Amino acid sequence: MKVIRSLFLTNRFFLGLAIIVLLFVLSFSFAWLFRVAQVSFLIWLLLIVADILLLYNTKKGISGYRLTPDRLSNGDENVLKVNITNHYNFKAQLRIIDEIPIQFQKRDFDIRLNLTSARTHTLNYRLRPVKRGEYVFGTLNIYAASPLNFLLRRFRFSQGKSVPVYPSFIQMRKYELMAISSHLTELGIKRIRRFGHNREFEQIKEYVAGDDFRTINWKATARRGDLMVNKYQDERSQQVYALIDKGRTMKMPFEEMSLLDYAINASLVISNIAIKKEDKAGLITFQHKVQQILPASKRSNQMHLIMEALYAQKTAYKEANYEALYVQVRRQIRQRSLLLLFTNFESLSSLERQLPYLRRLAATHVLVVIFFKNTELYKLLQKEVHSIQDVYQKIVAEKFALEKKIMADTLQKHGIYSVLTTPHQLSVDTINKYLELKARGVI
Repeated sequence: MKVIRSLFLTNRFFLGLAIIVLLFVLSFSFAWLFRVAQVSFLIWLLLIVADILLLYNTKKGISGYRLTPDRLSNGDENVLKVNITNHYNFKAQLRIIDEIPIQFQKRDFDIRLNLTSARTHTLNYRLRPVKRGEYVFGTLNIYAASPLNFLLRRFRFSQGKSVPVYPSFIQMRKYELMAISSHLTELGIKRIRRFGHNREFEQIKEYVAGDDFRTINWKATARRGDLMVNKYQDERSQQVYALIDKGRTMKMPFEEMSLLDYAINASLVISNIAIKKEDKAGLITFQHKVQQILPASKRSNQMHLIMEALYAQKTAYKEANYEALYVQVRRQIRQRSLLLLFTNFESLSSLERQLPYLRRLAATHVLVVIFFKNTELYKLLQKEVHSIQDVYQKIVAEKFALEKKIMADTLQKHGIYSVLTTPHQLSVDTINKYLELKARGVI
């Protein structure tokens, strides 16, 4: 019974069977074909038996397992591996079908492979999750065929593996490594000119190309005979909070991922950069009420706490309550801090409703409102016009695009910094604004 459950028929099996049936049918008209049909059926039957013996002669014909990471990175291409070994004494024709988690809706995973005897092959494939949470992998199915290829023997491995999908730690590591190696400009991070010297003096060092000539220390230069410059240390231990709006406006999708998940990924990146810059990173999330407050800190396990907090965020996408946010910020954050508010406003009127609370936040803290461009509207703006309907669509798109710029100007008038960006550029633009404010000594 176990053998029957693991045995499957191939197209060659059915083709052979169809030819034999046809020969028997034709033998009613041509008697001499009956003998041919009998011989063909006997040969076909012997081949089936031989194929069964080949496939089941070795108890462990194929071994394999799926290599999954401990966690997957949301919004990124994650590499998974399948390791397969052929224990047969012949070249096996393999068909690999992995049961991908239902969240991917990927029903066409089917890889064909020919693997010689006593060889091991590692197969790589990529998955891009677009939601946080637990992802359950099903069975890794490997179907093996002998050179006769009449039958398939199924092998089943790695059943029921559960893997959590966390905010994008791949992006976090990428920006961290680039920051350490001073190659952030390759990712679009701007080199920010320093304004003034309100930072702490650190040391005198030799001049190198790119140093500000205004920092030349002429007395030290005269003593050493080489150009020497003063080096200043950035102000440290400033509090940087990521404020994440989990309201209905953050439900809008972009490339299958919600704006909320883009904001969560960017919050993880900027928190890590802030800690690397010796600042303190914290987190506040809210919708109809403030749901989580993680006090700013730069202790060794702070990034782990932020990662776990962001992973656990759930939302009903209710209307965001900015009054509740203001009350909690005033109550919980005593020190002047940088507040990076990730939100989205689709109309000027929606911004004006929340403006009184934003102004109050900006009165005691450095507030940066980070909201999103509607990328679909920008596609319409670039589209060629061929009909009256296209003209109307382009006019409406221009109106909404202009309104976004007016929102940014309105915030600026009230002393509130803003970043208007696309989901793809969110992390880069957020880091740029943080470095700019650091350079200007605003925080």
